[in-house]
Amino acid sequence: MYHINEIFQTLQGEGHNVGRAAVFVRFSGCNLRCPFCDTDFAASREMSGEEIAGAVASYGARLVVLTGGEPALQADARLIARLHAMGCEVAMETNGTRPVPEGVDWLTVSPKLPFVGAAGRPVVSRCNELKCLFDGRSPVTDFGIEADYYYLQPCDMGGGPASEQNRRITQACIDFILSHPQWRLSLQTHKLVGFK
Repeated sequence: MYHINEIFQTLQGEGHNVGRAAVFVRFSGCNLRCPFCDTDFAASREMSGEEIAGAVASYGARLVVLTGGEPALQADARLIARLHAMGCEVAMETNGTRPVPEGVDWLTVSPKLPFVGAAGRPVVSRCNELKCLFDGRSPVTDFGIEADYYYLQPCDMGGGPASEQNRRITQACIDFILSHPQWRLSLQTHKLVGFK
C-alpha cells in the first residue's frame, strides 16, 4: 500500500516537460520540511498499486509524474513496471536525498540543501534534469550532480509572481543565466497562468 495525497491530471508546469499533459501522483510524506512547501501532508489515503493504476488510467495523459512530498520514500520498481505496462512514461520529481527506484524514464532532482541544511544533502549523482531553486541569497551550485539539463527556478517567496521580492529573485536568476549559459530559466507556469 502507498500513502497518496492526490492523483490529478494537468499540464506539467515547470522544467523541461513544461506544457505536457501529465497525470500527477502526489505521494504523502517527506523526509524534509522546506519552508515554502505547497503540499498538504495531512491529506492522504492508502492505495494499492492496482488502485493507483486505475486512477491513472481514468485520465488521457500517458506521462505520469511521481511527486510529493518525497516519492522516493514510497515509489518502487513494481509500481513503475505496472505503469509501464499501461503504456505510460514515468517521471519522478525528487529532492535527491534517497535512492531512486529502477525504471524511471525521466528524473528531475531538486535539491533542498540550502533551505534545510545537512538533511537535504543529495545522494543522487545523475539525473535528466537538475532543477535548483533560487531565493536570491544562496549561491547557485549543481551539488556535484551530472544532468542533461540544468534549470534555475525562482523560489516563490509569497505574494505571487508580481510581488517585488519575487520580481527581484527572477531578475537575479536571469542575470545569473546570462553569465552561466549552461543553465536555463524554469518558471512555475501553473502559477503564472493559473492551473493546478
